Amino acid sequence: MTASAALLSVATASPPHVFEQVAVGEAARALFAHRYRDFERLFPIFQNTGIERRQAVMPMEWYFESRSWPERTTAYLAGGLDLFVDAAVLALDRAGLAAADVDTIVTVSSTGIATPSLEARAMGRMGFRADVSRVPVFGLGCAGGVTGLSIAARLAQARPGSVVLMVCVELCTLAVRLDTLTSANMVATALFGDGAAACVLSTGAKGLRMFEAAGEHTWPDTLGIMGWNVDPQGFGVIFDRSIPAFAATHLRDAVTGILGRMALKPDDVDRFVCHPGGARVIEALESSLDLAEGALDREREVLADHGNMSAPTAMFVLERVLADPPRPRLVLSALGPGFTATCVSLTE
Repeated sequence: MTASAALLSVATASPPHVFEQVAVGEAARALFAHRYRDFERLFPIFQNTGIERRQAVMPMEWYFESRSWPERTTAYLAGGLDLFVDAAVLALDRAGLAAADVDTIVTVSSTGIATPSLEARAMGRMGFRADVSRVPVFGLGCAGGVTGLSIAARLAQARPGSVVLMVCVELCTLAVRLDTLTSANMVATALFGDGAAACVLSTGAKGLRMFEAAGEHTWPDTLGIMGWNVDPQGFGVIFDRSIPAFAATHLRDAVTGILGRMALKPDDVDRFVCHPGGARVIEALESSLDLAEGALDREREVLADHGNMSAPTAMFVLERVLADPPRPRLVLSALGPGFTATCVSLTE
């Protein structure tokens, strides 16, 4: 019988520069309105996202100039490494462990390229053992935190007694582009924040929750819904305007199918813990999952306080939900490039 993996801790980290959403909107107007005729029509996006503030690895003035891919990469390596260490140190401290206790590190990131990857760059600062197993994961986008948790849990189960650290780091603001006059770029400018999250898992231990099962569903012919374009200046966002409508229409069946493969039904779930991609996405999730209006309260709080940070965002929500009165079964859910829905079930 496979040993159960326990979630020992969850921790989050944010970079130092705080952007009030009102200030971001006015900065975007100064940068785009005189060059993009549709800007004023799209400006309400900045007011209707549900975001009050966000954090970024660079000061606001840095984003006022066009940046090359090397400049973006330099910012990613420095800011990403700091966030990796901050989140990992706090997660290990909450688990009562040291970096030398870690047997496997899963690093999830889709907003920059680092070779050697971030966990290798962090080894000296963290004190990881020389024989630690490294599993860098790229390309999962907004689904990365939930899928990364699933990968980490399965690796812990594969080596009973081992300690697995999962860290997801996303610096979404580095993808804001001054040269791209599209609605997708305006949405990205209105939504994106930077952040990191980490968790520790192991078997044979008592934790915050036990990993129960995980699953995914990828819809055919949906590659163009979400992802990156890559050009000489770096990443450019792909956001299809149909994402909220797609979630409202299709997510229920996909989640029901995933839960069915876990021998569960939606009614068996005490709390869905969702990636809050935006205010309209949260509304679509509540509708699709037959939740009461306002049920995803922690999701709205995280969105208001941090914006959409891609992969870590669902882990920010999980951290808050775990501080609430206990609910026996939590199911984490996120949507990401593919287009893919991913779920993880955690029980007491």
